[in-house]
Amino acid sequence: MNQQKKVIAGGLAVCIGAAAVPQLSGQASAVYLPLNRNRTDAVYSDLQSTAYASCNDVYYDAWNGSVGSYLAYDLSGIPAEQRAVINLAWYSGAWNNYDYTVLNESPGASLSSYRISVNAAAGGSYPESGWEEIITVSDYTAHSGENSFPFAGYNWVRIEVLGVQNGCNNVSLNVDIHSVMNGLVDSWMFYGDSITACGMVTFSAGDGNFADFLHELDPRFYPAQENGGIGGVLSTHGKANIDRWLKQFPGQYVSIAYGTNDCWGDQTGAEQYYENLVYMIRAIQAAGKTAVLPKIPFSLEKGISEHVERYNEKVDQIYAEYPDVIPGPDFYAWFKANPDMLSGDGVHPSDAGYNAMRKIWAETVLEAVYQKRGTEQPSGVQRGDVNADGDVGIADAVLLTKYLARTETKLPEWRAADLNEDSTLDASDLSLLKQRLITGSINPNEKQK
Repeated sequence: MNQQKKVIAGGLAVCIGAAAVPQLSGQASAVYLPLNRNRTDAVYSDLQSTAYASCNDVYYDAWNGSVGSYLAYDLSGIPAEQRAVINLAWYSGAWNNYDYTVLNESPGASLSSYRISVNAAAGGSYPESGWEEIITVSDYTAHSGENSFPFAGYNWVRIEVLGVQNGCNNVSLNVDIHSVMNGLVDSWMFYGDSITACGMVTFSAGDGNFADFLHELDPRFYPAQENGGIGGVLSTHGKANIDRWLKQFPGQYVSIAYGTNDCWGDQTGAEQYYENLVYMIRAIQAAGKTAVLPKIPFSLEKGISEHVERYNEKVDQIYAEYPDVIPGPDFYAWFKANPDMLSGDGVHPSDAGYNAMRKIWAETVLEAVYQKRGTEQPSGVQRGDVNADGDVGIADAVLLTKYLARTETKLPEWRAADLNEDSTLDASDLSLLKQRLITGSINPNEKQK
């Protein structure tokens, strides 16, 4: 397996045991992998001794920073067309639950506030002046985060530590910078309970994390990923926090893997569980993102096993009622067929079980998402309706022109603008849109594949 960034599992106390934008045009996969991956000679910091560890190919080490310090990346060596829009994802070494405020836990040593700046100075040496602040985040309560922004005309990006959640001074960070060229931030968020928290780790426990496995299956893809798992939570907690969480996540794909605690002793009730899932799905879709819903895993624990099938019937109901929801892995069927992959408590997977979960996730979404890009339009998406107002007109061409010129950074539905269906937005799509406005149709012979 290709070695990717990895982190040791010992830091996640809740676990049982030891625990880019893809496109289908065949261009170099390095466009979609983190742009700063292994560019250890192009990272700068006022605390330089461990700066290389923020972007090397392992996650078990990290940059050791402090309040007032910075990490800066020189991206001048990357072709400008590959970095016109970027996504900066950071992962702290505080591998506690995703958001410490949900269960009123003690905060970890993660970022509470930070600032991102860009600079147009030539590459090669760190510029002391010319920095332009573009994003400042404060009162942050999660252990990882992402921000996407235009980068055309710039060569440098910098993240500064302004505060640490536990009120102390020190923090450790890994940073991935992905190319975001077509309006789709190819990033995954996995919300859920302790099974998610222990299984969908960013660090590469076992044979790899989710992104590692996906990259192994198809080297064109290596998405960003965040682990939104919190041990002990119910779908009720997800419903109460989803709107706030979505505001801080720029990515496209959002998994909601709640249910084990809901059905354990029938705490939530199947009907309320269904209503909680529907609320979260509608919130995800209203935010322009894609909801992903897996089945609740099989369990040997009687308090779960006597209720879980009724709860999973509600998942099936949602699949039928919300066809735009992507069905995630059927972990009920898989663990029922492989009960030896559960740990001694009969609830949480073993180390091998978690490893299998990550691989199954990658296999599932490769088929359900990545292999289907450019082959079908989601329900309700009209080709050419770039501004999602229900009609195709001059306003759509204007918006797409602004987006391609980088004066507009977001599109309501990027797939509507992908007129030649190659999963990349460029001048050929604009040409086809203009053709449609003039002739009322698109000439397939003019599609540029």
